[in-house]
Amino acid sequence: MSPFTGSAARTPGWEHLRVDLADGVATVTLARPAKLNALTFGAYADLRDLLAELSRERSVRALVLAGEGRGFCSGGDVDEIIGATLAMDTAQLLDFNRMTGQVVRAIRECPFPVIASLHGVAAGAGAVLALAADFRVADPTTRFAFLFTRVGLSGGDMGAAYLLPRVVGLGHATRLLMLGDPVRAPEAERIGLISDLTEEGRADETARQLAHRLAGGPALAHAQTKALLTSELDMPLAASIELDASTQALLMTGEDYAEFHAAFTEKRPPKWSGR
Repeated sequence: MSPFTGSAARTPGWEHLRVDLADGVATVTLARPAKLNALTFGAYADLRDLLAELSRERSVRALVLAGEGRGFCSGGDVDEIIGATLAMDTAQLLDFNRMTGQVVRAIRECPFPVIASLHGVAAGAGAVLALAADFRVADPTTRFAFLFTRVGLSGGDMGAAYLLPRVVGLGHATRLLMLGDPVRAPEAERIGLISDLTEEGRADETARQLAHRLAGGPALAHAQTKALLTSELDMPLAASIELDASTQALLMTGEDYAEFHAAFTEKRPPKWSGR
């Protein structure tokens, strides 16, 4: 995402999210614990717009997405979204579904790693938000459920049919998206849906530690690695190798590359600038 901004001021506060910024790490918390952090129209829009703002500002080097209370996110609010969509016309429904997809694109395209900190339920749209993250740190209480067919809709919602086969393989993805059965933490780890399985109650702490580790590293190298992982999913090998070569040539002109050599020569840790 481009760092250039228009005349609009930075959003002073977010109604549907809790946002904390410190030491290059943004912690974004879904904060409707009484509703298991069920998403509303406003929550989707806030996530989309927040990620765009943070991407432009370039002050964040890692982001933790977490949920308050007993679970990560139970998906779209049944009353506030499913009930409301029954009264919408086709144009309104298309606008809504495009917005939910824009949130997933924002997670995949933002220039910093996103870490989903998971416990309890990650269902429906909540499961896809976790799927879109670069890392999924989960404790043993975590259970995923891609519930879209259970409400009479396609399992391929919000990019799930694109992302999930690339994470767990086509066979597992078909089963999870067709049946909508819950996937508990041990199985999720076995099939590659969880990046790091922690002790119970330790997911937030582990996710923060990972975020600070990433934030303290070479931010531009991380951003380009993420961009290549996303871009090369659909590219042939020859095009991928050429894109890798162009990216490396660009990064070799940067300050961080020269800083590594200086630090190695001087036998000290590198001081990464993200440039």
